[in-house]
Amino acid sequence: MDGLSNRRDGDSSRELSPSVIYIEACENYQKQSYRNRCRFYAANGIQLLSYPIIHEGGTHKLPISEIKIDWSTPWLQQHKRAIVSAYRTSAYFEYYQDEFFAIMDRKPERLIDFNSDLLRFFIEKTGLCVNLRMTKEYSREGIVRLPDGSAILCDDLRETIHPKRSNSILKDLKLEKPYFQVFSRKHGFLSDLSVMDLLFNEGPDSIMYLKNL
Repeated sequence: MDGLSNRRDGDSSRELSPSVIYIEACENYQKQSYRNRCRFYAANGIQLLSYPIIHEGGTHKLPISEIKIDWSTPWLQQHKRAIVSAYRTSAYFEYYQDEFFAIMDRKPERLIDFNSDLLRFFIEKTGLCVNLRMTKEYSREGIVRLPDGSAILCDDLRETIHPKRSNSILKDLKLEKPYFQVFSRKHGFLSDLSVMDLLFNEGPDSIMYLKNL
């Protein structure tokens, strides 16, 4: 899911209050994006997980809030087996797997609800201090209107990361830093993965890794 981040100045504010992140909930559905897929580290290297949606009435013209997940095929079981195969020997997968899979097993109808539940899970477990909100209207300029009628300009991160473009953000900023990964002896450290890779390998230390960036 793509978001807009409320701008803050100074490190002290980040320590005292959570960052406000607005998830884009009013855009039209974007095909071939991270809205219904992620990358993870398996025995053969980077693998892709994607979950199917129901295509109806020109899907790309529908608001993302109306997009429904297609649960008619056994893709969930296949995905869970792939995740277990990749992370069962990681240090913390066993600790998180029941709660993680329970979220998936609820099988919500809408894509935005499924993504939101998973996102909140990873925010909580990694220890990120985030106030997550949904946008109420679409803005090309990254402007979010508040309930009192005022508006704020946010850092627009909606198109920053895309599966069709190489992501070298951390490398360009000289912030790329390895952590332990299950198959690193075979393929080395691999970046640009789902946050589940960090959580299952680093567990409660995930927040320290993120802070040290």
